[in-house]
Amino acid sequence: MLYVKNLYKSYQVGKTDYPVLKGISLQVAQGEFTAVMGPSGSGKSTLLNCISCYIPFEEGKITLGGQELKGLDARELARVRNEKLGFVFQDFMLLDGLTVRENVLVPKIIEGTVSKEDEERCVTLLKLFGIYGIREKYPAEISGGEKQRTAVARSLMNQPLLILADEPTGNLDSKSSRAVIDSFLEARDQMNATIFMVTHDSFAASFCDRVVLLKDGKVYKQLERVEERSQFQDRLLDAIKEMSGDDK
Repeated sequence: MLYVKNLYKSYQVGKTDYPVLKGISLQVAQGEFTAVMGPSGSGKSTLLNCISCYIPFEEGKITLGGQELKGLDARELARVRNEKLGFVFQDFMLLDGLTVRENVLVPKIIEGTVSKEDEERCVTLLKLFGIYGIREKYPAEISGGEKQRTAVARSLMNQPLLILADEPTGNLDSKSSRAVIDSFLEARDQMNATIFMVTHDSFAASFCDRVVLLKDGKVYKQLERVEERSQFQDRLLDAIKEMSGDDK
């Protein structure tokens, strides 16, 4: 469903080029919950920004649902972002002047129309993520976990092909983090949602179907979950330790 092939991205400072992504290739299947992990500077956020088309890349190919993203004009990119991609950010990015219900409806408000079917889908999402009871509250009146679950619901409003989540549990305590991860699992299991999550949190990553480890702009290793969550976390931590040990 998502294919990334031989992706190269560098940044230029003065006359010097600094390569960040060095030939990354990976794919994410429909209905898969995938995490990307790696040390600071490994290219995680750059990879996410390339997939979301917020930054250009020099070489390679990104294909989403059969559509190649490179070369799209501004109007086409805006349509892809609003219709085919859902976004969940570390700092929630909710609109303070809108209620929880209205924030979930934002993708439809952007399109200029909110139909009866959209309202019904919004109610379904609010109930699925346990935020129906706070639907008329404003972001300042709810907890961090509730804000993030609202953001997850919003990301699903347009039934996107892919949800991109950037450190979604980074600002949350352990209880709220688990609630957000459970929201992603509900989205995958109930709606066949496809989720691509950048995280530094091995606990959050251990709930995923697969974890991609990045190091120095390359895919170091990919781990598929075939065991219980706690055992997968142990294997993941061993792989991270091994990756860190390669520097010695």
